[in-house]
Amino acid sequence: MTETAPSPDSDFFIDITKEVCPMTFVKTKLALEKLRPGDVLEVRLKGKEPLNNVPRSAVDHGNKVVSLEREDGDQPDDGIHRLMILKE
Repeated sequence: MTETAPSPDSDFFIDITKEVCPMTFVKTKLALEKLRPGDVLEVRLKGKEPLNNVPRSAVDHGNKVVSLEREDGDQPDDGIHRLMILKE
């Protein structure tokens, strides 16, 4: 069973699994803009491009990637992942 609820370690949660680049980072950037420094954004994402581009772009915009992990250990490399971003 796939867990779609946010983890207790995040302050805000978005699910961009149905989005494609460049909208994946656009939605992530808009969410980050709503947060205060020190808040954690949890992003549910999948696909090779979003898995490469969203964390890199978050760092390029001055934030910190806390973690990027498969949602389920059985997921393929480009399957659903959880990305935790610290707004700095």
